[in-house]
Amino acid sequence: MAIEIKPINALVYNQDKVEIKDVIAPPYDVISEKYRDELYKRSPYNITRLILSNAEDPYKDASETFLKWIDEKVLIKTDKPVIFYLLQKYKLNGKEITRKGFIARNKIEDFSTGNILPHEFTMSGPKEDRLKLTKACKANFSQIFMVYSDPEKQIEKAVDLSGTPFIDVLDDNGVRNTVWKIADEKTIALIEKVLKDKTLLIADGHHRYETALNYRNFLGENAGEANYVMSYFTNMDDDLLIYPTHRIITKWIEPYVLLETVKKYFDVKDYTFTGANKAEVKQEFLKAIEKSSKDKITMGLYMKNVNKFYLLTLREDVNSILDEYNVPDELKTLDLTVLHKVILTKELGFTEEEQMAQDGIKYIKVENEAFDMIDLGRAEASFIMAYPKIEDIKRISSAGYRMPQKSTYFYPKLLSGIVINPLQN
Repeated sequence: MAIEIKPINALVYNQDKVEIKDVIAPPYDVISEKYRDELYKRSPYNITRLILSNAEDPYKDASETFLKWIDEKVLIKTDKPVIFYLLQKYKLNGKEITRKGFIARNKIEDFSTGNILPHEFTMSGPKEDRLKLTKACKANFSQIFMVYSDPEKQIEKAVDLSGTPFIDVLDDNGVRNTVWKIADEKTIALIEKVLKDKTLLIADGHHRYETALNYRNFLGENAGEANYVMSYFTNMDDDLLIYPTHRIITKWIEPYVLLETVKKYFDVKDYTFTGANKAEVKQEFLKAIEKSSKDKITMGLYMKNVNKFYLLTLREDVNSILDEYNVPDELKTLDLTVLHKVILTKELGFTEEEQMAQDGIKYIKVENEAFDMIDLGRAEASFIMAYPKIEDIKRISSAGYRMPQKSTYFYPKLLSGIVINPLQN
C-alpha cells in the first residue's frame, strides 16, 4: 500500500467578511483558558469557538456554530479541490528561519502498514474529546503534522509562489504565515507522486491522527471522505528544526549533592559567570551543548544559587542500568533515556508515575523559561537538553518504538483556521 495524497475540498474563511488575523488560533491543546477568552473577544468567528467551545455542551455548540457560519457564508468552499502551500517565517537568535510545507489530505492507514509512523504515546482523554467533536461537526479543523524525506526537494523546486498569496498573516508568536492555493493539476500530480512511496512520520498531532483512525473505524463502510485526514507535510531534508523539551527539578535537592550524583556518570565542565557576562557565557554554554551532542550524549545543568552552568558529557557505559529498566537498544542512545532512567529514576528516586504526572519535575519547551525558573527561585535545577535529531526519531519509529514522553517540540505550531476539511459531501 502506498501513501495516497489528495487535494482538499476545502472550507475557508470568507475574507470579505472577516479579518483573517482575528479568526486564526494555535492548536486547541496549547490554548489556556485565559488565552481562549482573549481569542473569543477578537471575533465572533474565531476558530476557537469550534475547536474549544466554552459552552455547557461544547460539541453541540461547535456543530451549531459551524453550520451557522457556513449558512452565513463566513465559511465558503474553494472553487475546486486545492493543496495549500505554507511558508512560516520566524527569527531565532537573530537569524530568519523559514519552514516550508503543504496542507493536503492523506488516506488514513493503520500503523501496522509501516507507512505512517508515530513517535509519541497518546492519552485516552484527548482522543475521546476530539472524537466527540469530529462526530458532532464531521470536519477536520486542524492538521496532523507529517514529516517525509526527499533530499532532492522536488516539491519545493516545483511550487510557483509568484502569485498573490491567499493568506498572509502574522500570528501572536510573531510568526509570519503565508499561504498559496495550488490548483495546478500538474503540480498536484507531482506532489501526489513524490509522496506515494514515502514513509510519513507523525511529528505532532498524534491524538488527532488516532482520532481520525477511530472515526474512520466508527463509520466503517460508510466512511467515505473520512477515509482521509487533513495533514501538513514538510520535508525533513529541508533544514527542519526540532526543539528540545527541557527537564526542570522542582522538588528540593541540595545542588552539590546533585552535582556529585551527576559526576558518577558524566564528565563535567563548568562555565562560571558574573552578573556582567552571564548572557555571553550562557550563549557559549548553549553552543557547547550542541557541538558536543553531535558525538556524545550531552546535556546542560543549571542550579539555583550557583553561578555556574555545567556541561555534562556521558563518560560511563550505563547500558547495565538501562537493561535493569528493560530499555530497548534503539532508545539507549538518547540523552533523555539516560537522564530519566539513570539520574531521575535510579539516583534521585523519581517514580515512573511522578515523571508522567510531572510531580516534582516539569517539562519546559521554552529555553529561556528553563533558565528563568532557576533565576526566579521557582525550581532547584534545570537540565538543558540538546536539539533532538530527526534521524533518531525516524530510526526509533521505524523500529516500532516511541520516543520518551515530551521529547520533541516542533515550532512554529500550525494555525487552526487556515483551512477546514469537511468529512462529508
